[in-house]
Amino acid sequence: MFVFYFFAALLVLQAIVSLRGGARYLSYIRRETAIDKQDFTPYASIIAPCRGLDQGLRENLAALFHQNYTAYEIIFITDSEADPALAVIEELCRSADAIAHVATRIIFAGEAKDCGQKVHNLRAAVSETNPKSEVFVFVDSDARPREDWLRNLIAPLADEHVGAATGYRWFIPVRGGFASSLRAVWNASIASALGERERRNFCWGGSTAVRRGTFERAKVLEAWRGAVSDDFAMTRALHQAQLPIHFVPCCLTASHEDCNWRELLEFTTRQLKITRVYATHLWQIVLFSNLLFVLIFFGGIALVITRAALNLSFIAPMAFITIIYILGILKARLRWRAVQIPLAQYRAELRRDALAHLFLWPLASALYLYNALSALLSRRINWRGITYELKSPTETAIMGRQKVEGKRKK
Repeated sequence: MFVFYFFAALLVLQAIVSLRGGARYLSYIRRETAIDKQDFTPYASIIAPCRGLDQGLRENLAALFHQNYTAYEIIFITDSEADPALAVIEELCRSADAIAHVATRIIFAGEAKDCGQKVHNLRAAVSETNPKSEVFVFVDSDARPREDWLRNLIAPLADEHVGAATGYRWFIPVRGGFASSLRAVWNASIASALGERERRNFCWGGSTAVRRGTFERAKVLEAWRGAVSDDFAMTRALHQAQLPIHFVPCCLTASHEDCNWRELLEFTTRQLKITRVYATHLWQIVLFSNLLFVLIFFGGIALVITRAALNLSFIAPMAFITIIYILGILKARLRWRAVQIPLAQYRAELRRDALAHLFLWPLASALYLYNALSALLSRRINWRGITYELKSPTETAIMGRQKVEGKRKK
């Protein structure tokens, strides 16, 4: 029992520290969203890699054409003309021909040989950007940015000392379902890891802006060579160049998607396998912190039940478990309140999903442990129909490729 109480106390301390982090996250979002953004609107290139038909793809890509921004281009990249996303892209481009301040292009990058297909596509797109473009903006096809997204994302780059500006995704289930809700809760904890500490922030490839000069100075193209993760590789390149990454709360971007249990496990495990290869220290933190939580929280529940069945006192272990759970709920509530500010247009959906975020977080921690352990056993992932073996941050082997059709996940 002494061992249990010792580690339970340690977990309570960890929960208090996490709660303080939630308070800082809320404070940061309030502060940042209240600041008048500098009117910095250089010509920009939005680079949008596409592969397959994401849920809500038409609405996601259409949002790129209606940005409150002076002038920019959108470069769509697919592997080949056979990609089913191409029909949607071409239709949107035709309907947007009358928008004078938006130029569009479609590029076919061909199949990747020794890196991730997305990275291969991005490298091809960067080489095709308009020479007058001062800023590269990377966006994923499963993100649906609001109309001020581009202006807000680029604004921090007015300070040339800023390496990159980034947003992050927030999953909003469409039809709902337990797997979709659990994925949203799982993902939410990553969103709240971003904040005011720019040297510790990371780029999310689904919503990142960087000056052309900074991109070249940090040698991002070289960092992408042989990589499967565009955002981890870019983050590493910027950190090595000692350039800060600014998190823009207004660019917290909705992803309107559902998933089944297979897709949930595939998505979450893939993220941890990539993390193990590109940021081993983060993977270790996830592994050991969630191992401690699962052993104490769920083990504590089993201990309470066992002691109650044996007519032994269970008040103390019950108290520890209750305190840990309440602290977790408070952290989840702070995060939920924070995201309502930049995602105000989805307030009804956020309220609908509130109970999942408040009460399912222990299951998300158990899922994190499963993901981290899976990453310990294998470095093979499947990403949009392509199977990769992650040998190192700069070495990727393509093990198999499927024809792209229907619904795929990032």
